[in-house]
Amino acid sequence: MPYDHRKILALASALTACAPLAGCGGPSQAPQAADAKATEARATGIPTPAPTAEPTRNASQARPLAGRTIAIDPGHNPGNFRHSREINQKVDIGTGRKECDTTGTTTNAGYTEAAFTLDVSRRLRDLLTAQGAKVVLTHDAERPYGPCIDERARTGNEARADAVVSVHADGSATGHRGFHVILPARVSSGAADTTKIVGPSRTLGEAIARHFARATGTAPANYLGAGTGLDVRADLGGLNLSTVPKVFVECGNMRDPKDAALLTDVAWRQKAAQGIADGIGTYLKG
Repeated sequence: MPYDHRKILALASALTACAPLAGCGGPSQAPQAADAKATEARATGIPTPAPTAEPTRNASQARPLAGRTIAIDPGHNPGNFRHSREINQKVDIGTGRKECDTTGTTTNAGYTEAAFTLDVSRRLRDLLTAQGAKVVLTHDAERPYGPCIDERARTGNEARADAVVSVHADGSATGHRGFHVILPARVSSGAADTTKIVGPSRTLGEAIARHFARATGTAPANYLGAGTGLDVRADLGGLNLSTVPKVFVECGNMRDPKDAALLTDVAWRQKAAQGIADGIGTYLKG
């Protein structure tokens, strides 16, 4: 004859209630919730699902750049304008001698490249630090001028940085618009030898160019790089003297009114920093 599941459950409950040593006539003891579920599973043949653990966030997802060192080089220094004699001193860049540093350019309204690069670099530092990276700045406007271009390169080298980015804005002619990333040429002369960093620097630069365009909505420069947003140079001491992967990012042209409107916008500068950070992250994650 067919089994009556309700009767089986009732019988199982009664047997469970009689289980205590005090006997059925003694004080009743209610079964624990887990015991009740187990009894029901035995009676019905339906297994009780195992408890699920709370999902945990993987530490590598929360801090994907932990253990990485990144050097950020804010182009120029706001104090360079007051120290022309010092920054005009020549230093060795491997392929020759060049000024210690320059003042950088400005917008037509007087917003300086040095102010721009420092702002973007600080935003970039915060984004990378939040991802677990160790960030080294070549300067934070804490010194009256400089550092010189050879010292800037040395900072990244001595930190053994996994990547170095020098933040700049261009000073080209009106009508020249867009960003570009400067890559080191193959140089082996004097104190300069970029042989080992040319390849990885290109990979870094290409990643930054892609993400910068995506984050800012701006196009690669229309006046160099043949639309790639990439330019290779052998005359920059900051690149020539680097022994670790390094690029310069020219975020736009300060002398063009339309680009200047972007460069002076706080929200856009945050997008610029985000684009650079995303490019660095892509490069470091392989």
